[in-house]
Amino acid sequence: MDGVIAFRDAMQSTFGLLDWLPIADGSIQRFHVPGDKAGTLNGWYVLYLDGIASGAFGSWKTGSAHTWCSREPVDAREAEQVRQRIEQARRQRQAEQHQRQQSAAEYANRLWRDARRADPQHPYLTRKGLRTHGLRQRGDALLVPLVRNGVLANLQRIYLDGSKRFLSGGIVTGCYSPLGVITPGAPLYVCEGWATGATIHADTGAAVACAMNAGNLRPAALALREKHPHASLIIAGDDDRQTEGNPGRMAANAAAVAVGGLVVFPLWPQDAPADLTDFNDLANWRAAQ
Repeated sequence: MDGVIAFRDAMQSTFGLLDWLPIADGSIQRFHVPGDKAGTLNGWYVLYLDGIASGAFGSWKTGSAHTWCSREPVDAREAEQVRQRIEQARRQRQAEQHQRQQSAAEYANRLWRDARRADPQHPYLTRKGLRTHGLRQRGDALLVPLVRNGVLANLQRIYLDGSKRFLSGGIVTGCYSPLGVITPGAPLYVCEGWATGATIHADTGAAVACAMNAGNLRPAALALREKHPHASLIIAGDDDRQTEGNPGRMAANAAAVAVGGLVVFPLWPQDAPADLTDFNDLANWRAAQ
């Protein structure tokens, strides 16, 4: 029991208070991470108690992974046992993650197949001043397709209030939502959000890949560079001027360096409000003047 409690203490140092005890059966277990959306099971752990108590834990949502051992191995045999357990935990985690991603992709394809064409008067589209650009709709939620290797792998759902959710367990890293036709030698913009991408596509007629967030700009751009080596990649970054460190600008610059592409940001007029951050913000502000 001491090993179980010590392992839970290690998990709590990362996730916060956990009002349950881990199961020490050497198989991967899922749990609700404090602060995550109700009903989700984004946390995972594996715990062994025979020999040196050891284990691993992390979050599917953040991609984090941590290892834990009750004490240092005293000889090569114990060290090898711990190493094998960590490797086994890694394989279990990868298998579980692959299964989650496969299930989410199958669900995404069912939702997309059964959904209707998006309502051009959907409140989100009217607020953003955008056409549907092939989006679909299920209930009140817009469905934005995310592809990986040319195959639908996930969906982003955009609700009436503008809140956004990916399918639980679905892959995002390296995925993107395409707008327009990618042509060798022609400009191919890579941006964060779908609204930004739709604005750029409407303004330029060029193909756009929407990475959905700053953290995915580089993986999406690298995937596009590999699939379309002759495209002229242009990273169209957000300018998070009021956020410390300006993560949008930093991520865009890093993605451009990684793929040898160009980078562009909105050019703000002197009288533009400071809370505008992307190309869609700028287009809507200009339209309102």
